[in-house]
Amino acid sequence: MTPNEYKEFKGLDKENLRDHMDDLELIFTMLGERATTEIARNKDAQGFDENKDAANKGGTIAGDARKKLEQEIHKPITTKENYLDKPQKIKRIK
Repeated sequence: MTPNEYKEFKGLDKENLRDHMDDLELIFTMLGERATTEIARNKDAQGFDENKDAANKGGTIAGDARKKLEQEIHKPITTKENYLDKPQKIKRIK
């Protein structure tokens, strides 16, 4: 999902999307970002098209990892739950 699609999925308007992600959602987002950065640096990406290609590859890496974990744990990583809406006590139990 694009960031705007993800915000819509979570029912957010102007709130910060990261503030409403749980740990696994953040981890896979960070994996995609970091993979994109490394790919772009290793290929010395210059310009929009080369960086877009790196971003697509980084997103694919994170997406594939997320799908593999979802298959293993038999539940989705992305949820419509808004992390900040849960009481702190419940977040720790999960």
